[in-house]
Amino acid sequence: MIIAIDGPAASGKGTLGKRLAAHYKLRHLDTGLLYRAVAKALLDAGHPPSDRARAIAAAQAIDPARFDEAALKQYEVGEAASVVSAIPEVRAALFNLQQEFAAAPPGAVLDGRDIGTVICPNAEVKIFVTASAEQRARRRTLELQGRGERADEAAVLADILARDQRDRSRAAAPLLQAADAHLLDTTHLDIDAAFRAAVAIVEAARAG
Repeated sequence: MIIAIDGPAASGKGTLGKRLAAHYKLRHLDTGLLYRAVAKALLDAGHPPSDRARAIAAAQAIDPARFDEAALKQYEVGEAASVVSAIPEVRAALFNLQQEFAAAPPGAVLDGRDIGTVICPNAEVKIFVTASAEQRARRRTLELQGRGERADEAAVLADILARDQRDRSRAAAPLLQAADAHLLDTTHLDIDAAFRAAVAIVEAARAG
């Protein structure tokens, strides 16, 4: 079984992906970490994330086994990832890696921006997770503060709105809800309620 989860930044799709994978004993891939790793490689080397040639080279050399998730979750890395992810050649370099991960038995849960539309268009279950921009900014601010990072909610909201615009307007695999994806709005749901709603979606899909 392949479960494809898409949605904008801080919608809760990553947390849902991990919990669904554990629940159904499937492997999990947060595909956003791939783009974050590309972005971090550029930032660490002192290059801007808009450097197309270096971003492509970093994507081609990526090794998920060596990821430091805590480092990749830093705020500035996420912002840079939104820039590199708009480069078509970067997406192309990571395409096969994601498809191979999904295809390996017994199945997988993948979360990202283009899983149900591009990476796994034939996934048995597709969920599009969303929430209001204000609620997503609140969650991201608390997440950053919880890690000891300084975060201003108004600035985070502005960044989220700008990131939404980049994700939805890019030419390569823009963020959008697949026609056969189930919409899950988590604006007024805590993680437990969102998880129960997601399991209900999966079970309904499995039941046909």
